[in-house]
Amino acid sequence: MCKSLQINKPLVSVNWLYQHLDATNLVVLNGTLPKVALKENQSILVDNQIPNTRFFDIKKEFSIQGAQFPNTALKPVDFQEKARKLGINKDSCIVVYDEYGIYSSARVWWIFKTMGFDNVAVLDGGFPLWKTHEFPVEKKQTHFYSKGNFTANYNQELLINAANVLAAVSDSKKQILDARSSDRFFSLVSEPRAELRSGHIPNSKNLPYTSLLNGTILKSTKDIEKLFTALKVEKKQLIFSCGSGVTACVLALGATLLGCNNVAVYDGSWTEWGSLQYLPIEK
Repeated sequence: MCKSLQINKPLVSVNWLYQHLDATNLVVLNGTLPKVALKENQSILVDNQIPNTRFFDIKKEFSIQGAQFPNTALKPVDFQEKARKLGINKDSCIVVYDEYGIYSSARVWWIFKTMGFDNVAVLDGGFPLWKTHEFPVEKKQTHFYSKGNFTANYNQELLINAANVLAAVSDSKKQILDARSSDRFFSLVSEPRAELRSGHIPNSKNLPYTSLLNGTILKSTKDIEKLFTALKVEKKQLIFSCGSGVTACVLALGATLLGCNNVAVYDGSWTEWGSLQYLPIEK
């Protein structure tokens, strides 16, 4: 049995995870969330999982049920209780993956960060790369664990609301980056959610989350740095937005790998901004 793990970076490789599968404090989470913009998304999801995986249900368990906007983050006390039910402890080492590669796994990683938990990382390449390496899998199943002692220590600066973003629109020290596709950002296509206005937050810049990826894996830090440098965002607080607060976290992951500390994710993102008529938009 391996000793307890402590992760000092936000991204780990499939090789690293394979070598540490028997670590005493390892918790592997599947944070897959079907893509709202893809009609064929169900065919991507798979029947197998990494051994001893626990399913982190973003939609039904780790979002406020009945909230006005999708994927609204839980209150810390509720997150703490649900994390404990998954058997997560204060000293757990969490690796989270999804079945697309890197998509919703970054959201799970960021939410744990907002809850004051740092021993967590995204699996680079996710389940697709794990399968490519022919590492062991098991049929999807629910494993049962003793209730954990996870404790949430919420950092409200990492997950912000519409009022915070509205104030940032005219603040030269802050820059909003939108992770949606360029077609959506520039109103060239309709939003996948029919009730939403098209466009983008004023003074925001477009950085599609897919531009940070090479297939299912994240690009090198050197290539990611070029993307951020091209947008001239140095020395600014970075606020990341997207459709519903999911892929914005991919940008947060990239920025964290670059050593950026002054970053935040807009939880409501365009689903909230595009539906509230009093909020200004650009096209």
